[in-house]
Amino acid sequence: MKVIIQRVKSASVTVDSELVSSIGKGLLVFAGVGKEDTEKEAENIVKKILKAKFWPDENGVQWKKNVQEIEGEVLCVSQFTLYAKMKKGNKPDFHDAAGPEAARRIYDFFYDKMREGYTPDRVKNGVFQAMMEVELKNDGPVGVNYCSEDAAVTIEINTNLPKKEPKEQKNDDKDKQDIKGSFEFQIPPELLQ
Repeated sequence: MKVIIQRVKSASVTVDSELVSSIGKGLLVFAGVGKEDTEKEAENIVKKILKAKFWPDENGVQWKKNVQEIEGEVLCVSQFTLYAKMKKGNKPDFHDAAGPEAARRIYDFFYDKMREGYTPDRVKNGVFQAMMEVELKNDGPVGVNYCSEDAAVTIEINTNLPKKEPKEQKNDDKDKQDIKGSFEFQIPPELLQ
């Protein structure tokens, strides 16, 4: 599963010129479901989102409070395009995205777990498979280490990252590793006399 999380001052979803959902201060979460995704991954990603420290504390120290601690809101939006690949040509390839039925099942589970893990009336939803207009007002950190006052907090979480390949051992390490263990030697009888 892939999610893009944006810290916002406000966000809303409109479908066919009708406001569907809106939130104030909190998180806008775009969630995409891949072919191999399971409910377990959706549950784990919800826990991570709700525990993630995206806001400063009372002293202005960044990355100290999560959405629950600031009593913020969460707007979830299904977004299969997070699985787009642009390896060949100019047209995006969505073959890694789950089909509509599987995606809806996992996404609905994700949304239900988000409501279950937090306060249900603080968690809002877009409309699955709809042409949605999403509006947001970013909420970004301001300070010496940041580019500008308009910087936005945008975080990606991906449960399907490739596994790290084991590091190659140096030749010295390989030789030492080969020596470990027990060995049996046979000495020719003529050397024993």
